[in-house]
Amino acid sequence: MLQGVEFDFVVKDSKAALEQYKSIFDVEVVEATNFKTGNNEAVFTIYDTRFHMLDENPEYQLFAPKEGQPQSFWFNVTVPDIQETYDKAMAANATEIQPVTKMEEMGISNAMFLDSFGYVWMLHEVHREVSFEERVDILSKDFE
Repeated sequence: MLQGVEFDFVVKDSKAALEQYKSIFDVEVVEATNFKTGNNEAVFTIYDTRFHMLDENPEYQLFAPKEGQPQSFWFNVTVPDIQETYDKAMAANATEIQPVTKMEEMGISNAMFLDSFGYVWMLHEVHREVSFEERVDILSKDFE
């Protein structure tokens, strides 16, 4: 029996989005159709996480994000080299939200960008492991 989790999301043009994502991440394409825009879909993985992307198609109630409408959802990807991945995103016409920022106490660097299709991606690189307890102690100083 197959088990797992898949993130399904809608973009204006899944063929174009797939090309952008392939230029940023190590994408493994599982399957992708080649129909006219509005009828395509692509299944791919990034670091063993499965994504299923579909073209916007109002007839099927599939709507892509609208410009200027904030989302409370983003993709969070831990990468081996954040600067390299971030540079690839900028070269692929992504929009910077937050440049690569090192958080020394937390043992990480992170960055955020908006792709050309309205989705936010947060990148992380782990420099050293910081336990949950340590993170709570660090953050509790900010909330006192």
